[in-house]
This record gives sequence, C-alpha cells and structure tokens, in this order.
Amino acid sequence: MIPKDPIMLLSWMNTQLRDHYASLDDLCRSENLERSAIESSLASVDYVYDPDTNQFT
Repeated sequence: MIPKDPIMLLSWMNTQLRDHYASLDDLCRSENLERSAIESSLASVDYVYDPDTNQFT
C-alpha cells in the first residue's frame, strides 16, 4: 500500500524510482498505480516528475 500523505508519497516514490525502476511508467505499471493520480497528488505539494533525473522535484 502506498502512502496517502503527499509528502510521504513523495519520499516513497523517489525511493522506488531510485532503487527499483527506470521510469515512472515502469513503477506505475509494476505497482498497478494510476500515474495521473500520483502526479496530481504530488502536484498538490508542488512536485512534478522529471524524466531526466527519474524523480519528483
């Protein structure tokens, strides 16, 4: 289960991206997550996915 709190979600997502996945699409596919929901939640705390660094910044 992924964290609901956006700040906790940010930490979890970036850790997963850094340690296990080559892209956000790979992570979402593997974990059966809706990319738009993740991006919306993290945008609410002013973070967006950067494919060049493979993290939310």
